[in-house]
Amino acid sequence: MNFDFDTVVARKGTGCIKYDRRPELDPFWVADMDFVSAPVILDALHKRIDHGVFGYAQAHVGLIDAIGEYLQTRRHVVLNADHLIHLGGLVPALSLAARAFCEDGGELMTCTPVYPPFLGVHKDAGAKLLTVDHVFNSGRWEFDWDTMKNVVSEKTKIFLLCNPQNSLGRAFSKDEVIQLAQFCVKHDLVLVSDEIHCDLIFDEVSTPHFSALQLPQELAARSITLLSPSKTWNIAGLGYAFAIIPDDSIRRKFNAAKGHTLAEINALSYYAAEAAYKLGESWRQELISYLTKNRDELVRFINEDCDSLSVHTPEATYLAWIDARKLNVKNPAEFFEKEAGLFLSDGAFFGWPGWVRFNFACPRARMIEGLEKMKIAIGKLPAQA
Repeated sequence: MNFDFDTVVARKGTGCIKYDRRPELDPFWVADMDFVSAPVILDALHKRIDHGVFGYAQAHVGLIDAIGEYLQTRRHVVLNADHLIHLGGLVPALSLAARAFCEDGGELMTCTPVYPPFLGVHKDAGAKLLTVDHVFNSGRWEFDWDTMKNVVSEKTKIFLLCNPQNSLGRAFSKDEVIQLAQFCVKHDLVLVSDEIHCDLIFDEVSTPHFSALQLPQELAARSITLLSPSKTWNIAGLGYAFAIIPDDSIRRKFNAAKGHTLAEINALSYYAAEAAYKLGESWRQELISYLTKNRDELVRFINEDCDSLSVHTPEATYLAWIDARKLNVKNPAEFFEKEAGLFLSDGAFFGWPGWVRFNFACPRARMIEGLEKMKIAIGKLPAQA
C-alpha cells in the first residue's frame, strides 16, 4: 500500500502548538510530524467515537495484547502485564521518577544535549541536576565514561537515558546500554530509559535498537523503560505512554509518587495506541522510507550548500542536530527566526547553545523550502575573515 506523505496538510489555526504558537513563522521545531496519521488509527478512532459514550476509561484487553505482541515482535521480550503502568505521557513519567527517587537532596544525572524536560524535572523533586556532555569519537556520538565516573556521587539516585537520543539521533548499541546499566548498578542508580523514538531507526540492521527491556535480568531489575506510539504514528496529542518496571520495590515507589497529580487517560488514546501497535507496521515502514530520503537530502544540503553549518547523519528520529557555531551569531535560532522567518529549536534548551534542531518530518518540498530559507539567510552574513 502506498501512503501519502507529500501532501501538505494545513495545520495553522487548528490549535496545534507547532504552527499556532508563533503563527508568523515557518515551523520546524517541536517533535511532531506534518503527516496524517495511519489510516488504521483513524479507523479505530472513528469506530470508538461512533460508540458515543466517553466515560472514565481504562486499558482494555486488546491494547494489552497489542503491546505484548509488539514487544515480542519488535523487542524480542515477553510482557509481564504486572510490570506495565499506563501513563498520559512520558514527560510526567520523568517527573515521577525524579520525585520517587531524588527527593531529600538527591541528584539526577543525564547526558547532554538532550530533550529539554530531562534538564528540568529535577526541580519537581527539589533535586540537583548533574550533566555530562556526549563526545564525538570515530564518527559517532558516545558517552564520556571517564567524566561520568568523576561526576556521579553517593547522592545520585537516577540516570535519565534518551535512546534513541533526542537530539543527536544516536541509537545506542547493545554494548553501550549494558555498560550504562552496569554503571548504574555500580553506583546504585535507577536507570530510566526513555525509548519513545525506538521505532524511528533508519537502518535496523546496522544500528538496531537495544532496549533496557533486553538487559540481563540482574541489570534490568534496576530499570524503568518508557515507551509510547506517539512519535512514530504522530498521535502525541492523544497523550498515551507506558512504563515497564520489573522490580516490585521500584514499581511501588514510582506509583506512589503519582499522588493525585495525574489526569485520567482519555478514552480515545487507548484505541489509537492499540491500532498503532497491532495494525500500523506497514504505515511505519513507508514512513521510515520517506524520512530516510528526507534525512539524506537534509544532510547533503546542510553540509554542501550552507556555509558555516554542519550536521552528522542521524541514525534515528526525524530531528537533525545542526552545528551553527561557525555562523558567529549570538543565537542561531534567533538569527534564523529574524532573517529567514523560521521557527527552529534553540540548542540552548538542550544544554548546547550554538546549535539548532530541525524537524524534517514533513513533506519533502516543504523541508527543502525551509532549508533554502536558511541558505539565503546565511548568504546575508558578512564573509568570514
